[in-house]
Amino acid sequence: MVTSLSLQDRLLDTIAPYRDRVDYLEIRLEQGESTSISYRGQKLDAVDRSFSLAGNVRACHKGGWSFVTFNGLADLQDRIEEAIAQASLIGKEITQLASIEPIQDYVSVELHQDPRGISLDAKRQLIETYNQILLEFDPRIQTTMVGYGDRFRTTYFVNSLGSSIAQERLDVNGRFGVVARGEGNVVRQGFESVHSRSDYGVLQGLEEQVRSAAERAVRQLNAKPVKGGQYPVVLDPYLSGVFIHEAFGHLSEADFVYENPRMQELLVMGKPIAIPQLNVVDDATLPGLPGSLKYDDEGVPAQRKYLIKDGILTQRLHSRETAGKMHEAPTGNARALGATYPPIVRMTNTGIESGDCTFEEMIGDIEEGVYAVRMLGGQTNGEMFTFAAAEGYMIRDGKIAEPVSDVTLSGNVFQTLKDIAAIGRDSVYKNGGCGKGGQSPLPVSVGGPHVRIQNVVVGGR
Repeated sequence: MVTSLSLQDRLLDTIAPYRDRVDYLEIRLEQGESTSISYRGQKLDAVDRSFSLAGNVRACHKGGWSFVTFNGLADLQDRIEEAIAQASLIGKEITQLASIEPIQDYVSVELHQDPRGISLDAKRQLIETYNQILLEFDPRIQTTMVGYGDRFRTTYFVNSLGSSIAQERLDVNGRFGVVARGEGNVVRQGFESVHSRSDYGVLQGLEEQVRSAAERAVRQLNAKPVKGGQYPVVLDPYLSGVFIHEAFGHLSEADFVYENPRMQELLVMGKPIAIPQLNVVDDATLPGLPGSLKYDDEGVPAQRKYLIKDGILTQRLHSRETAGKMHEAPTGNARALGATYPPIVRMTNTGIESGDCTFEEMIGDIEEGVYAVRMLGGQTNGEMFTFAAAEGYMIRDGKIAEPVSDVTLSGNVFQTLKDIAAIGRDSVYKNGGCGKGGQSPLPVSVGGPHVRIQNVVVGGR
């Protein structure tokens, strides 16, 4: 069996003779093992246990990129030749990559309870127990969507600059969803999820958290549609995190900015774009979160970046190529879903920093407003956004009042950032998955405190 260290050395030895034939060359190899279990209603929908080895060669010459995948080391030299030939064929300009120092490192996972030591049947029984809790909660529960997943992988990365990096990664997650149906065929959903980068134990003892997904779905069956109009709106921490990720985080990804002249005009570094109290970060260095990493998939060290600092646009997210083309520093945000995908500019853990307002202070002077909780779905189009909240409540005379349904929030992100009226003290991060460029779901997390926004257009029925 080939040891991890010797595999790094072997890849470095393999790439060495080709370093001078193109402007840039890299190899990424991934060994992994994973388990997934899912229930849909009473039915055990899928059980999968898999082992994988796959990789890619990426080359750049005169600005032209090639990307060639492989699933075994026997033909690696042929794949390198293929990648070099393709890049040389299409390259017509100048390669612009931000410079980085070569790195040699091995990043291991500190495990608590390793899911690889738990039997498949024990995992299935645990998930079945949670599924039954949801099914038996209320007769109005129509179906469930319950899933378990674990994945341990080691990614090896070498490039023509001399970098040699191996990174271990574990992801353990549980997903618990229900659909409830009430009178008049009203349908509501509830979701909960958990995630850990080190411990199968995160899945144990979740009975109350799982049950809360069903409670929320059933509670919303009695909610009346909100009356459409403009309201002061308070977002809960999860929804404020999703908002900043979707409506602003994607605008901060430099590949989007570089290809969009309008966004280049709107997103000028040093420009005030929000209230002075707003600070937005993308932080890959936070311990244990889904988007956390030590090095990105181009071998660039992970960082904490202020996208907005004191209301001013201060940084954006880069790959080495976008950083080189825009004459900015690389940020460690080139990420790939796996070894058969090329790295593209992606977020890590993106959130709003805490402010100084309590929740009671935030709602205390609102005569009539809306409290929006969690996200059901949404879309963005440039600077315009529309989000549907999973739950909603009216705020009346400074108090949380009756539940309301069909709460959709829409607006212009740049105007909304200026309409923020209060930022809470209670920032938390939630796990999630992000989609872009056909790569989904990439592990990320979103964070924020409660946030109050004035004059939000709220749509109902």
